[in-house]
Amino acid sequence: MSAKATAGTSGGSGEDDLAEVRVLGGELRTAVARIYSRFRSERGEGEMGEAAVIVLTTLHKHGPQSLTDLSRRAHVSPSSMSQTVNRLVAGGHAVREKDPADGRRVLFHLTPDGAEHARAALAVRRNWLDGRLAELSAAERQALLEAARIMRRLADT
Repeated sequence: MSAKATAGTSGGSGEDDLAEVRVLGGELRTAVARIYSRFRSERGEGEMGEAAVIVLTTLHKHGPQSLTDLSRRAHVSPSSMSQTVNRLVAGGHAVREKDPADGRRVLFHLTPDGAEHARAALAVRRNWLDGRLAELSAAERQALLEAARIMRRLADT
């Protein structure tokens, strides 16, 4: 939603609403960036990089994907994604196969080793977040649940 679209919706002046939207936007960007940074830091010594983990977890959650699909989901260029999947294939974490529905397309699949890495990465992050959420009050958790729904809606527009 644009600042213009929110002006006047809270009963204040348009300038007050715009200032409120900008403060909220700054707070939200900071919070999301810090949580993302914590997720990135929750990996063991010598584990694969964030780009590789994103690809593995995407393939784990969504099944075989083309390079274009992976690039779109990760919001990176196809050339960057190509480098990442080439490393995963070379490391035995993923394989390339022709799309049975369209032989011109190549799909990437997880190997058993890649699936194990994906499960482990998801478990580490889930455990970290579960621990932090358990420290909150029931009211705080309910507020975060509603905020998460709103954030998902923002991300989907």
